[in-house]
Amino acid sequence: MNQPLNTLPILEDESNSLSETTRQTVETYLEMLGDHDATFLYRQIMDEVERPLLTVLMNHTNGNQSRTAACLGINRATLRSKLKRHSII
Repeated sequence: MNQPLNTLPILEDESNSLSETTRQTVETYLEMLGDHDATFLYRQIMDEVERPLLTVLMNHTNGNQSRTAACLGINRATLRSKLKRHSII
């Protein structure tokens, strides 16, 4: 069985990293807002990232919530709460 990684693998081309993609996306979003204030930005970003993350992992584990929770490093009750929040279950 594969051993879990402590961190995501380091990419040769850091311009494609999750961190860099996030930075660029947030900068673009703020530029689009112009003079308008960003509100609830943290919750909005977390929702935008969390939903596809949960969906992909649930598909990867064939819907096994215990395995999905283990992949995420959270308990199953927390996972179920997140799945309900995003209307995945």
